[in-house]
Amino acid sequence: MERLSSLDASFLYIENSQTPMNIGSVSIFQPSEGGFEHETLVKLIKARLAFVPRYRQRVKEIPFGIFRPVWVDDTAFDVSYHVRRSALPKPGNGEQLDELVARLMSRPLDRSRPLWEMYLIEGLSGGRFAIVTKSHEALVDGLAALDISQVILDSESQASVGPPDSWRPAPEPSAIELMSASVTEVFAHPTAAAELVVSTASEAFTGTQSVVGSAVSGATEAIYDLVSLARFRTRSPLKAKLGAQRRFVSVDVDLDELREVRKSASALTAQSISVNDIILTVLTGALRSWLIRRDGLPSGQDRFNALVPVSLDSKVEEPTLGGSVNAYVIELPVAQFEPIDRLMRVVEQMSDLDPMGEFLGARAIIDIAGFGPASVHALGARMASTLTRRAYDVTITNVPGPQHALYAAGSQMLASYPCVPLVPGQALSIGLTSYHGSLCIGLMADRDALEDLDVIAASIRDSIVGLRASIAQRRSSPGGNYLRVVAS
Repeated sequence: MERLSSLDASFLYIENSQTPMNIGSVSIFQPSEGGFEHETLVKLIKARLAFVPRYRQRVKEIPFGIFRPVWVDDTAFDVSYHVRRSALPKPGNGEQLDELVARLMSRPLDRSRPLWEMYLIEGLSGGRFAIVTKSHEALVDGLAALDISQVILDSESQASVGPPDSWRPAPEPSAIELMSASVTEVFAHPTAAAELVVSTASEAFTGTQSVVGSAVSGATEAIYDLVSLARFRTRSPLKAKLGAQRRFVSVDVDLDELREVRKSASALTAQSISVNDIILTVLTGALRSWLIRRDGLPSGQDRFNALVPVSLDSKVEEPTLGGSVNAYVIELPVAQFEPIDRLMRVVEQMSDLDPMGEFLGARAIIDIAGFGPASVHALGARMASTLTRRAYDVTITNVPGPQHALYAAGSQMLASYPCVPLVPGQALSIGLTSYHGSLCIGLMADRDALEDLDVIAASIRDSIVGLRASIAQRRSSPGGNYLRVVAS
């Protein structure tokens, strides 16, 4: 029996039918010659569950809600309940898959069972299939826990053997035992007694910010400093009251193309430009196009504030999963007309990131063997949930993945798109994962607030083309051997 942390518990408290706290991914596979069946996936999960013991535990509430819930073994655990199957009608295209993913991610998980589900989606064109994972944010903390999608993948087409599984569920504690343990913990740690008054979602959310803020010396002051710099706006087309349903759109971008754009831009300036800078600029251009097509660029809408978890390795061309991660609010300059000027504004901000400006604290990410983006996207979503929602408009998580093929029971993974949950009041989240030469983008949005999410998706390609053209034009213009930095 292990008690949920204050942060983990907060994700349960603030969750409702409009804001399911589900983090996940949708991965596309080409089946091996032997095929891939539902039974294959069930067998694979059974063989790997020992790597993720939390996935056989459920949340147990404390009587009268006097303290945070605990994790207990699910004595009736049934893997077949969690590993499900579905199929797309013909033609089995990407749009149909995206629609199904949106519906699956909109449904809250059953709290009486371990908080995860996995779906085998058959019927994709070309004989392909997809695996959709959905885990609760309380289950995957991005640091100490792996996501179920990570442990089913191998670097070789021959599946590795999992550890011996001798799991036997521990007896579920009684109400008296839960009460006794909670009272003992309160007296042993008097500062925890304050949490007893946290009985509503709003109070829990406030408590979460306090917990995170106290994790690092000086973090509280840094929060207020950065919040003041964010220059709150009360109106934004990306801020809305959320409904119960979502939209999801997946986008593929050639990673080599982004690297070529980076090299072209770097050739014009002595400043260091990263692929991450290019990606943020491309997204800025896509959001600008979306704004103009929706109702013209609104008066006063000169920027969007984006919450961006940043690795200390982000300034190198090929960042890794190791090292430290901080979160920053940066401005996406959607009002800038020239794409190259948008790039230089982004570069200027990213180069000025100061460790003293971090507001959530640097935390080491343990090197994750295999494919780790799901857990790190979860970390970014957690950061988004702990900051006042008025400080930013959109969350953008960019997680580097392996640049070699991965396999599930011999079937090669072709792409993997992150599904980053929305936080209350935010109508859009953007997750990016690089894998095997591609950048896989997952756009998650409120179904009613962003009926035109497909416009943002389509504008990403146009934004890349526009940035390339802008760089070429600047290089050919008189005095174009350098890029001018746009004043903020």
